[in-house]
Amino acid sequence: MDGTEGNAGQPGPAERSHRSSVSSVGARAADVLVYLADDTVVPLAVENLPSLNAHELHRAVREVLQLPDIALDVFALWLVSPLLDEPSLQFRRNVFFPKRRELQIHDEEVLRLLYEEAKGNVLAARYPCDVEDCEALGALVCRVQLGPYQPGQPTACAVREKLDSFLPAHLCKRGHGLFAALRGRGAKAGLGEQGLLNAYCKVKEAAGGDSGRGTSLSTHYRAYLLKSHELPFYGCAFFHGEVDKPAQGFLHRGGRKPVVVAISLEGVHVIDSREKHVLLGLRFQELSWDHTSPEEEESVLWLEFDGDNEGTPVNRLLKIYSKQAELMSGLIEYCIELNQTSELAAPQETVSGPPSAASSLPSSAQRPQLQRQGSVVCSRLQHLSTIDYVEEGQQIKRVKPKRTTSFFSRQLSVGQGSYTVVQPADSLEQG
Repeated sequence: MDGTEGNAGQPGPAERSHRSSVSSVGARAADVLVYLADDTVVPLAVENLPSLNAHELHRAVREVLQLPDIALDVFALWLVSPLLDEPSLQFRRNVFFPKRRELQIHDEEVLRLLYEEAKGNVLAARYPCDVEDCEALGALVCRVQLGPYQPGQPTACAVREKLDSFLPAHLCKRGHGLFAALRGRGAKAGLGEQGLLNAYCKVKEAAGGDSGRGTSLSTHYRAYLLKSHELPFYGCAFFHGEVDKPAQGFLHRGGRKPVVVAISLEGVHVIDSREKHVLLGLRFQELSWDHTSPEEEESVLWLEFDGDNEGTPVNRLLKIYSKQAELMSGLIEYCIELNQTSELAAPQETVSGPPSAASSLPSSAQRPQLQRQGSVVCSRLQHLSTIDYVEEGQQIKRVKPKRTTSFFSRQLSVGQGSYTVVQPADSLEQG
């Protein structure tokens, strides 16, 4: 998140350009500009803006876009302000809307808006994706924008001319010379353009129609969302922060690296802002957390989780420096409470939809996690500087221990999480 972003206290999505949503203000009326995920603008002439609440503004946007009632749950209004002054107002996916309910949506415009937002996050690398997944998702974008695949040079030229509309920028670079050759030495065959074309020709058309550019695209919007659901951070809210680097070299120099903290209904992911890969991914059952406020010291979100130190179980602490630590802590707590309430209220929900939309992909409950060796969505703890510790009485020691107790009390109730404790050894090796 850049600066202040939010919806009724919740944090906002990803980085956006700085732009104001109030174009003119008079004594009685104001022209409010609401931005959609595809950067189109919904202008609203609003009477008596100071007295207008978020629900009324949300309803006005839905009426202009002619969206069905389900849009009230699917989308939220986000205030985005990278410079902490004039904010822009955005109509985007509600972070509290469950993925499983997306599969029940049939309205094409709602699906399109969700597709546009997911596509934007993939292309901007806010959602780190492996090459294979970028190609599969990019192929669906080709189908939406270019129509069904047609063998021959015209299709290849159309893809080449708009390659950055289908793939993240780092997969579109065409390097030259020695350094490009060295960088590409370990690259897989089919990267970039050719891999995208191979995936494009495999996109299936819906039976009985949807074969032209002018027909319904709901099948392909839904297929894109289904593929995006495999990403563990899909639908998250983004926050910016820093973490300590591991000490390196003779002088043990460390420093900090910028990270993005992605929080969704499923858990927390810490993403390297520069390398575009996951440093740490935790489900809520696997962590404890807390935050320190600026009054106490630098604003910090603490994450505690199971670790391993030379084969021995340890408590592991990650320190995330961020002015938004309190917001992140509050969102984690609310997501956990919301999940627990949802599980009690709706233990079983069936997924409905056209057979052609879901038949080629497994259901949400059966879908495998992306666990390829070296996948960008797998944790890279070796790139983090964490604190391994054990609590003995009132003293916190950095040791190589067996597990004792959690440093934090904020976690899922006993019996619901996999974060467990063991007794410390009789003698502890001081670290």
